Amino acid sequence: MACESRRSPEQTEADRKAQIKRALAKLEAALKARAASLSIGPNGQPFFVGWKDRDDVGDVCAYRMLKASNSWELRQAVARAEASGKKVNEKAVASGSHTHDGGSTWHPGHGKE
Repeated sequence: MACESRRSPEQTEADRKAQIKRALAKLEAALKARAASLSIGPNGQPFFVGWKDRDDVGDVCAYRMLKASNSWELRQAVARAEASGKKVNEKAVASGSHTHDGGSTWHPGHGKE
């Protein structure tokens, strides 16, 4: 995933993976407490609102990793978001389409995110 390659100069790959794991745990806790939520962009791209302590982990990376782990908190957040009538577009997720500003602007994938 692209977020694994975003390391600080002295950070090892193992350190970055541990950092990502901690960021995802914080996201899951925030989703459970409803301090963060999942929103769905104009083409079905998922993004997180209210997620703090991201540690430079992108929304699309977090979504993919939580989905791969069958996260209960993510499944619940998706259900709440999709209740609005919009659905997460897995093709948009696979393409890496993402936002860096909470859904105001969208960018195509940057390689393998």
